[in-house]
Amino acid sequence: MAGLRGKALVAYLVVCVFWGSTYLAIRVGVSVLPPFLFAGLRFLIAGTLLLAVVLALGDKLPRRLVDWRTQAIVGILLLAGGNAFVVWAEQFTASGIASIFVVTVALWMAFFDAIIPGGSGDLNWRVVMGLLLGFIGTALLVGASPAEILRADLRGPIALTCASASWSLGSVYSKRHHTETSPYVGAAIQMIAGGTTVAVLGLLLGEGSRWHLTPRGVGAIAYLVVFGSILGYSAYTYALRHASPTIVGTYAYVNPVIAVLLGWLILSEPVTARTFLAMALIVGAVAWIQFANKIPNRVGRSDSRTESATTVRQSDSPTVSQSTSS
Repeated sequence: MAGLRGKALVAYLVVCVFWGSTYLAIRVGVSVLPPFLFAGLRFLIAGTLLLAVVLALGDKLPRRLVDWRTQAIVGILLLAGGNAFVVWAEQFTASGIASIFVVTVALWMAFFDAIIPGGSGDLNWRVVMGLLLGFIGTALLVGASPAEILRADLRGPIALTCASASWSLGSVYSKRHHTETSPYVGAAIQMIAGGTTVAVLGLLLGEGSRWHLTPRGVGAIAYLVVFGSILGYSAYTYALRHASPTIVGTYAYVNPVIAVLLGWLILSEPVTARTFLAMALIVGAVAWIQFANKIPNRVGRSDSRTESATTVRQSDSPTVSQSTSS
């Protein structure tokens, strides 16, 4: 943490706390509001507010149609396919457990970056080992044995797995399709595109008849808009600009701990030794994939004991495209 000082350290702590607490706010929200309209409205409000602020401060809208299209696709994959299904899954899954599942985004990103042409990915033994370790941890969250897994309510785990995969696809797509849009305008467009898609889906599913705002629902939306999307994203961006992405990326390991503890303290969600073991396996797998490939491999030495050139590939950080993940 030596690379984090002053305001950058404060911004990092804000991201850890705020984004770790969003799972609790989502759990509260889906207890009183239909999930897709809840998620869609949250992102529509946050995206509109963010866009208004950055345009007022002098930022510009994209000039090229391809940039609009790219941001819309990324927003749909990240928010409609990713975050919205996290919201839906929290109807059936405790907030702490959901946060641990979402950490597997880093595993999916390593996998997709390795198999989709055009990236720096490499499906080597380190990545495979990390994926297997993460899979074991995920299975442990659902049940300790195959029989328990088959008897468990799999709606939440399946939705969370699909959400993580969709978020990872969106992240890889974003890496492959660079735009000339500023990160703030891009995030706002992504939230508006994703929020609109999710809200329309909710209306098509008949959620409009179940939309009844309550103080708990308003509070959940307000918290997610202000602390999850606007302040959390701004703090994340500031931290990235003033510290190493690798250091800032460790917030993804802190979020599940905060989410599990808040769920236990406030909502009395069950926390067992198996929960912590599964969390340790998944977080360990993410850390293994993210940091293992930073270690250079010596491919040989000449007679003069000079090392030959080594190629060091940095695994995709799970935070690169997670600016609107929470």
